[in-house]
Amino acid sequence: MIGLFACTEPVMHSSPVPVAVSPVAISPVATSPVAEATPFRYQVYALPTSDVHTVEIPSGSQFLVTPAIAAETAHLEAFAQQNRAVAVLNGGFFDPQNQKSTSYVVQNQQLMGDPTENERLMQNPDLTAYLKKILDRTEFRRYQCGSIQQYDIALHSQPVPEGCQLVDALGAGPRLLPELTSEQEGFTATNADGAVIRDALGSTQPNARTAIGITADGGLLWVMAAQKPGLPHSGLSLSELAAFMQRQGIEKAMNLDGGSSSALFYRGETIHGKIDAQGNPIARPVKSVLLLQPNQN
Repeated sequence: MIGLFACTEPVMHSSPVPVAVSPVAISPVATSPVAEATPFRYQVYALPTSDVHTVEIPSGSQFLVTPAIAAETAHLEAFAQQNRAVAVLNGGFFDPQNQKSTSYVVQNQQLMGDPTENERLMQNPDLTAYLKKILDRTEFRRYQCGSIQQYDIALHSQPVPEGCQLVDALGAGPRLLPELTSEQEGFTATNADGAVIRDALGSTQPNARTAIGITADGGLLWVMAAQKPGLPHSGLSLSELAAFMQRQGIEKAMNLDGGSSSALFYRGETIHGKIDAQGNPIARPVKSVLLLQPNQN
């Protein structure tokens, strides 16, 4: 969690910024093979400033990715136990003081997280100029289109495709791919001279980060970029996170809550992204998550 409302907000310009991608190929240093009973893959990539943990959910998988939100903040293990999830990724932004969501969350067509009900967000004079953008940030969506289920990443105001129903959504932001849209979503701002006057996510600085992406064929990739012990400034900036995901073949991607909220639960263990000065992981409870569960349909 970074910033007043568990946000990390990148330094961007007033127009979308294409992501520059290094041609260097990066191979995982640890892999959990895709087994018939668990058709997804966990990998770890050792980058110079971050160990990046990924979970790949192929298109057509018998596992669903759905959001969950708690009445009070909770650790990822609790979300996993309550929902019988095989993996959990931290989700949207929240206010740690009142434990209310600052991101929209929809579960089974029901609005479960509504930032307009968070008085500390809506009545904060420092955020008044950005509220319209804050309430229209990027969200991860699951649609039911007839007999077909599909995932998408879209602004909150973007209409649902014709013939589809919005089943689930989890807001966060900003969009990472195909372009970074931090200023459009109220995370950053510049003055008339082009100087940055707001960067709620510390976007150009390395930090623990979390994201989700969609491949061209509709598969998903979870990403949790962890800090490295012994490095005074470790982690990834938002542009580095976007570039990593693009190298993995991701076409659409969005940032999730980062910093001390960054965490991934997998195979009974939680990997925390943020570490303290002694290199110990910081275990912070969160408000919302993404779950990986067997599809019961």
